[in-house]
Amino acid sequence: MIMVIGTFFGVIITVNMFMAWQAARTWSGLVVPNTYVASQEFNSKVAAQRQMAASGIAGKLSVEGGIVTYAISHPETGPVDVEKVVINFLRPVGTDQDFTVELNRTAAGIYTAVHDVRPGQWIAEVKASDGDTLVVHEANRFFVVGE
Repeated sequence: MIMVIGTFFGVIITVNMFMAWQAARTWSGLVVPNTYVASQEFNSKVAAQRQMAASGIAGKLSVEGGIVTYAISHPETGPVDVEKVVINFLRPVGTDQDFTVELNRTAAGIYTAVHDVRPGQWIAEVKASDGDTLVVHEANRFFVVGE
C-alpha cells in the first residue's frame, strides 16, 4: 500500500513539476514593462481608439501563400493612403516566433509584404500612420492553416 501511495503522489508531483517547467520556459508572463505607467496612459489610449473608430476608416488583413496584405478604406470615400503600415505578428503564448513586418504600398489603400507566416494562431497588431497621426491601430486574432 505504501508503494501504491508513493507511486500515486510521485506521478502527481512529477506532472506538476513538468507543467511548471513548461509554463516558466514558454511564457515570460510580462504583459507591460511598467504597470503604473500603463495605467496612467489608459484613458488617453481609449480616447484615441474612440476617435479612430469614429473616423470610419477600417482595415482588412489577409495572409495567404507567404504574402501579407492589408487594405485600408473608408466606407464613403474608398481607399485610404497612409505613409507607413507596420504589423506586429505575435503568438498568443510565447515570444520566440514573434516578428514585425513593414508593408509597402502596391495600390491605392493596399499594402503588401512577402513574409512566411507559420501555421497556427496569431495576433496581428496593425499600426497605419500618416506622419505623426495614427490612422489605424487594431489587433486581430486569426489562424493560419498549414499547407
